[in-house]
Amino acid sequence: MHPANYVPVYVMLPLGVVSADNVFENPEALRTQLKQLRAADVDGVKVGVWWGIIEGNDPEIYDWRAYRSLFQMIQEEDLKLQAVISFHQCGGNLGDSVTIPLPKWVCDIGATNPDIYYTNRRGSRDEGCLSSGVDLETLFHERMGLQLYRDFMKSFRDNMSDFLDSGMITEIEVGIGPCGELRYPSNPQNQGWVFPGIGEFQCYDKYMQEEFKVVAKAAGHPEWDLPDDAGGYNDTPSDTKFFGADGTYLTEKGKLFLAWYSYALMAHEDIVIGKANAIFRGCKLKLAAKVSGIHWWYRDDSHAAELTAGYYNVKDHDGYRTLARMLSRHYCTLNFTCVEMGNSEQSEEAKSAPEQLVQQVFSDAWREDIEVGYESALNRYDEKAYNQILKIARPNGVNQKGSPKLRIGALTYLRLGDDLLETNNFNLFKIFVKKMHADMPYCSDPSKYFKPIIPLPISKLKS
Repeated sequence: MHPANYVPVYVMLPLGVVSADNVFENPEALRTQLKQLRAADVDGVKVGVWWGIIEGNDPEIYDWRAYRSLFQMIQEEDLKLQAVISFHQCGGNLGDSVTIPLPKWVCDIGATNPDIYYTNRRGSRDEGCLSSGVDLETLFHERMGLQLYRDFMKSFRDNMSDFLDSGMITEIEVGIGPCGELRYPSNPQNQGWVFPGIGEFQCYDKYMQEEFKVVAKAAGHPEWDLPDDAGGYNDTPSDTKFFGADGTYLTEKGKLFLAWYSYALMAHEDIVIGKANAIFRGCKLKLAAKVSGIHWWYRDDSHAAELTAGYYNVKDHDGYRTLARMLSRHYCTLNFTCVEMGNSEQSEEAKSAPEQLVQQVFSDAWREDIEVGYESALNRYDEKAYNQILKIARPNGVNQKGSPKLRIGALTYLRLGDDLLETNNFNLFKIFVKKMHADMPYCSDPSKYFKPIIPLPISKLKS
């Protein structure tokens, strides 16, 4: 069997493994669990490295001690590590069992200037991450938004250089949107959103409003403003004038807005990932960004839930291809969610199509010659979900004689805990890991993977 068929499996560590007050919690209990993962031939673990913990109390004062202890334990247990640079808050969304806010000094600034946060049309602020509108605004103790991200990542590299040099850290995922995903916070549960609501546009802070005014004026329409007909969080497309049949999204005005809204998100991520590339250049690891699986209303012409999230993906505009092209410039893996979901598991009213969405996103990424990783969206311990993942992991199956034509780069399984380690669940999980490894023995050498881990190249120039 060719080793390129081997898909490494990582397991996400529990939320709160490092507490909000920067304490490594229950280390010996975690060590026992890590030993169980290693005995099951799991390749590594993934953990959020929270901005709100490390730089939590004072600007430019970084405390890495708890994370260094955690990383040291992971290394001692012979596991690899995917680190998520988490510039968002933890709490308020599905699966969040702990609360880790943004740094206190950032929240203090937000208390006097709430426009640093993404904002909906009614003025409700999402305090889970900073608006892209403040990227170039010197609001943070003489630093711009982009400088906050750069300085934090540089501190990570400086303080974790031994783990980077040893090859233990195999991936840096840059998470600057809600839930660490490249999107707008269009469907916040803490503001009342419930599935399958279309969500709301999040561009009504004063900085983004000013940006759009410049764009509208340049297009010859200074009178155009941000949408006022796109409904509320829990509307359906047909409830709104913007997303309904012959809706505003199909007009010149709507297309200009959607192009700007998605571009603002893309440009924000492009710059931050470019800074990550410059900081981690030469390290033997993969850079990654997570894209959210917004699968509801995919079968509606408007793709409303994707549009409010910032993915301009409609009949004549493939938003994921544009996104993949941006990531390819930085040699950045596209990590995706919802692969374990089947169409038949979704309610008909949501016009959901996770299988078609996965096919589109993966195809777009592979056409741009970038790797695709997968992170499970839900806690699933059943054979049906595992088989769905296996089907997507190598779409053309295992190649007995050579490298598979297509395959994902790695799987991250959500999440380590008592439910996963329950005897029946864990026995089934171990079989699944073996199948992801194509029934081959555990491989500790990333240079033998489908696309070997090499020193991160310099970003390509924009064409």
